[in-house]
Amino acid sequence: MTSLAQRALRALDRFNTAHPWDHNAHYHRWLLRQLPQRLGSALDVGCGSGDLARLLATRADEVQGIDADPVIIRRAQQLTPPAAPVTFTAADALTGLPRDSYDVITCVATLHHLPFTEALGVFRRHLAPGGTLVVVGLFRAQDPVDHLLGAVASPLNAATGWLRNKGRRAPRPASMTARTRPAEMLFADIADGARDVLPGARLRRRLFWRYTLVWRRPFAS
Repeated sequence: MTSLAQRALRALDRFNTAHPWDHNAHYHRWLLRQLPQRLGSALDVGCGSGDLARLLATRADEVQGIDADPVIIRRAQQLTPPAAPVTFTAADALTGLPRDSYDVITCVATLHHLPFTEALGVFRRHLAPGGTLVVVGLFRAQDPVDHLLGAVASPLNAATGWLRNKGRRAPRPASMTARTRPAEMLFADIADGARDVLPGARLRRRLFWRYTLVWRRPFAS
């Protein structure tokens, strides 16, 4: 990479730091479109400050959000109106799910923190027949398609941050302050592993360094 390209990338990184926005929340409306208009129970795994759980509450009779971080759970509770049908619990996603069965399970930017196939197996067991699992996850770029999407996303990321913040420097959104780590799995390995555990799962690479997975549990399984 030339020194000019390196300087451009550093400048873009500084700009993005000054104008942050929540890449995960960008997919929340898309996520809602994958779900029925009304549903009984929903679980949001890795709920963070609770933005998605509160959106799910506009469709569900009951929503439970879990996160391993008790500090962010307290923040989610503070941000949630008392009348909302949402509860938040500090719990382990593999062993601490609050109930046996849910009509919907969502997991946004959390699966790469967990043992991949083990977590999908847990979600499958806790999904009611006919229920829907929706994942928005991170993967490690490797092949030309990954790098092309990254190249397209970089200027869009900067433009979106600028427009959302109306050109001003902005604080980091509350939902982005939780600890994170880079994704390690390649998209091809994610797709292969997911389809072994969830036959028929639909996976797609997405902009802003994300992929999506949608799986509906058959009534007979």
